[in-house]
Amino acid sequence: MQRKKGIAILGSTGSIGTQALEVIENYSNYFSLEVITAGKNVDLLIEQAKKYKPNSVVIGDERLYSHLRESLANDDIHIYAGEDAMCQVIESTEIDTVLTAMVGYAGLKPTIKAIEEKKTIALANKETLVVAGDLITKLAKENGVNIYPVDSEHSAIFQCLVGEFHNPIEKIYLTASGGPFRGYSAEQLGQVSKHQALKHPNWSMGAKITIDSASLMNKGLEVIEAKWLFGLQPEQIDVIVHPQSIIHSLIQFRDGSMKAQMGLPDMKLPIQYALTYPDRFETSFPRFNFMDYPNLTFEKADLKVFRNLNLAYEAMHQNGVVACYLNAANEMAVDAFLNDKIQFIDIFEVNEETLVRAPKILSPTYEDYVSSDMEARKIAAEICKKLN
Repeated sequence: MQRKKGIAILGSTGSIGTQALEVIENYSNYFSLEVITAGKNVDLLIEQAKKYKPNSVVIGDERLYSHLRESLANDDIHIYAGEDAMCQVIESTEIDTVLTAMVGYAGLKPTIKAIEEKKTIALANKETLVVAGDLITKLAKENGVNIYPVDSEHSAIFQCLVGEFHNPIEKIYLTASGGPFRGYSAEQLGQVSKHQALKHPNWSMGAKITIDSASLMNKGLEVIEAKWLFGLQPEQIDVIVHPQSIIHSLIQFRDGSMKAQMGLPDMKLPIQYALTYPDRFETSFPRFNFMDYPNLTFEKADLKVFRNLNLAYEAMHQNGVVACYLNAANEMAVDAFLNDKIQFIDIFEVNEETLVRAPKILSPTYEDYVSSDMEARKIAAEICKKLN
């Protein structure tokens, strides 16, 4: 009997993590759930542990360890807490693939550890490549580790590349729904509420990613991620607004031929493909019907109004720790917006001002990324305070 593929989910309580657990449950004869982790959502982590019976659970916030341990006292599960523990559990020889579904900068250190342990990476934490793409890609190459994208857009590009890896890419097009404020002017963005920003037209996601989608920062981060995943130059990556979210992204080859990956908006498909590649497992997912979508439309992204996307291209051109600065500033700005400390349109201002102050470090080390992240957060917090 073939050994089951051992899976660790870093960030099991988020949108990607909860859907990944469903995928693993659907193919329990193929997958073995070894580890699940959460930052602070201990109650959902406990619920998941009792339902899915992983070998180990880790809560990032050490203050919640006692509650976690007491709640799982009657379950045969190893219980840990803290950032170091999150990295240590990945060392298990039973783990084959690590799904990094943590949100933001927090995913960087565990992902590095997983690569060093030569685990296959299913990458849903785009910030890892945004912050330290040069470091991560070099480390993956040195350790012979494959990184399979989970973002729907990058999964689409990856799927289009299967069988084409020997053919150079001329250009890729990442599609964007445009979010809830597609077509808005800067003046209109100045009036939007948190409730409006959290209402995405096509996808169900966590609060941070939903706000990033509304500001097009999510697409900006995806552009930077695509550069590192597929070895591209900034001018080879374009963004096209596609409100129906049926074409998840396209690739153009040097002969002019194009490939697109299509399907209904459902993150379970790219999650499953990253975990089962190169195989495609049968699913009961709803099927796309052309008659339900007789018109697929496309528009240019408005870089003047949605400045975050433009900032991402600037960061990509500058390299070094600039993208790290942009990511840190954005995390601080989004948090401030979600806590009613700044307006939605202020997010652009915070990101732009912080980026101006980013140092030019051409070949950053891991320590440079850590210090840059801290410094950018400090700068962004000061700007948010002034705007409050």
